[in-house]
Amino acid sequence: MYACSINGLMCSAEDATLSVADHGLLYGDGVFEGLRFYQKQVFRLYQHLVRLQDSAKAINLELPISTDEIVRSIKEVIEASGLSDGYIRLLVTRGEGAMGLDPGNCVNPKAIIIVDELAMVAPKARLHGVNVIIASIRRLSVDQLDPRIKSLNYLNQILAKQEANIAGADEAILLNQSGRIAEGTADNVFVVRDNQLLTPPVSEGALDGVTRSVVMDLARGLGIHCSEALLASYDLFTADECFLTGTGAELIPVASISGRELPPERPVYSRLAGAFRNLVYNPEIESNSVLMTG
Repeated sequence: MYACSINGLMCSAEDATLSVADHGLLYGDGVFEGLRFYQKQVFRLYQHLVRLQDSAKAINLELPISTDEIVRSIKEVIEASGLSDGYIRLLVTRGEGAMGLDPGNCVNPKAIIIVDELAMVAPKARLHGVNVIIASIRRLSVDQLDPRIKSLNYLNQILAKQEANIAGADEAILLNQSGRIAEGTADNVFVVRDNQLLTPPVSEGALDGVTRSVVMDLARGLGIHCSEALLASYDLFTADECFLTGTGAELIPVASISGRELPPERPVYSRLAGAFRNLVYNPEIESNSVLMTG
């Protein structure tokens, strides 16, 4: 952990403190965003901040500092980190309160910004592809917890990740309550079939991922037919290609799914991965994001 701030005030990782009575700690009551920066430029900052605000509204949580203050703090923490490329975790807790679930007595919510390095998989795995399983843990349905809310409570996904660890796999894919593909533990899922790029719709339990949207836009720009589709395990097992996307993950190819090997050739993934790297390292062609320079 390189640098952080709490409610707009810079602090070292060693000196950062959070009350043990904070409901973000006690009950996972809060929201977050993960962001990437490349050459000190934050990728799709505007989209992430809008999603943070929407998540906070959905759980009736008021942000303790303004959007302008958040942007200023992000700049300061990036500079303090000394990193050119890195990962940002922006989270907002409910604040301190009495024991019990009632958020009504909570005060002093905290906006915490942490900058660090993050590698979801080793370079070798990114090159050759990861091995995934289909978890027995089901994704919570929209009427239980809408996936568009990026809450601090990730126990559902953590249990699925644990299942992958026990199986010796790199990642787990979760099905929804109807047995359709929802998402990975921290990433969206794409499959390629007959030169068509398919991904589950948000209504099926997939996060409305920022990188997911970027990949869909890139595909259309490259002339690759891309659409949302209801997908089942069968579609993964019989896919020509499969890959995962996310802010932390970026783009990660899948080599096998529950022991079924996928074809080693990944022409669609390769084109998209190249286009993605070109996009994030050439900000002059990135017209749909708010970029922030140091």
